[in-house]
Amino acid sequence: MARLKIDPDVQFIKELQAAGGESLKKCYQCATCSVVCPLSPEENPFPRKEMIWAQWGLKDKLVNDIDIWLCHNCGECSDLCPRGASPGDVLAALRNMAYRSLAKPAIIGKWMSSSRYLPILFAIPAIIYFIIWGFTTGLSIPDGPIEYGKVFPGDYTIDPIFGLAALFVLFTFATAIGNLFRSFKESGLTPGEDAPGFWKALIDVIKEEIITHKKFQDCVSNAERYKGHLYIFYGFVALGIVTSIVAVGHWGGLLIGHQLHTPLSLWNPIKILANIGAIALLVGLTLITRMRLNADPSKTTTSYYDWYLLGVIWAIAITGTLSELLRLANVPGLAYPVYYLHLISVFMMIAYLPWSKLAHLVYRTVALAYARQVGRKGPGE
Repeated sequence: MARLKIDPDVQFIKELQAAGGESLKKCYQCATCSVVCPLSPEENPFPRKEMIWAQWGLKDKLVNDIDIWLCHNCGECSDLCPRGASPGDVLAALRNMAYRSLAKPAIIGKWMSSSRYLPILFAIPAIIYFIIWGFTTGLSIPDGPIEYGKVFPGDYTIDPIFGLAALFVLFTFATAIGNLFRSFKESGLTPGEDAPGFWKALIDVIKEEIITHKKFQDCVSNAERYKGHLYIFYGFVALGIVTSIVAVGHWGGLLIGHQLHTPLSLWNPIKILANIGAIALLVGLTLITRMRLNADPSKTTTSYYDWYLLGVIWAIAITGTLSELLRLANVPGLAYPVYYLHLISVFMMIAYLPWSKLAHLVYRTVALAYARQVGRKGPGE
């Protein structure tokens, strides 16, 4: 009988525990988690196998495992685990570690991994916009009606900076997705000859799962999490549409001699959509934050990655809302500093996106499409 040599990576186990999987040693392989998971495929179900691989320190197995992306962390397995091993948290910790390794440069992943590096992440955009403010008004508060373009001109500061950040993020995601595909292939997952094309699989995933959040609905353990994610998702969709319309109206207007100028009237349809998006964002954040604060610590833990993302989105929502209210109330002494903080928080979400928990929107979507190609599907699919 052939022997299989197992070479545990003890350092990997320690890093996994530090990333949010500290409860993994409690698992005694009863398989309750795989039985109750509504998303796990019948053949080689998760997360039981991931728990034993994690306990053994089998890094190569885990970093190439597509199933960590199929998990939606609904908490069903953690709620019903008789040992409090929190399998959902372990898989979330594995994804946290994947964010660091997939995208380059790795230094940003390191900064995202611990609160001690938060001042660096904050300081980068803070210094950039502080210098811009110094150039435009000498750090003073402009006279007259509040127009944020007086301090941060969109044409020369906001649009070029966020445009370059967006290009950097797109390039980073492209290389990270290439790394993700290579890891799946190294684990032996390759599409067959009769497999659907990737783009068709991707479109199907977006239509059937991302837009509807169907997978979250299948997880009945935490309905509040489903609602919170849905509000946040569509809040961002609405705000993304508004930003795109304003950008096209401004820059496209240069070609036809009729630009879209901001701020817009409160009754402008674009402004109404923006305010609806902001309200949806605040409602979703409230639901998710309340859920995390009320979570049973014996069944689940909340990592720094969770709170970092929630904190940044809260900062975006609050400073964005206050920027509008303070402008309408004509309080320039507060309005301009709050808008400055708003730009910092938006930069922190966009520029660091490939290394943050929000990157799962890209990585998981791509992984779900690849899973369809290779026939790795959940019950009923």
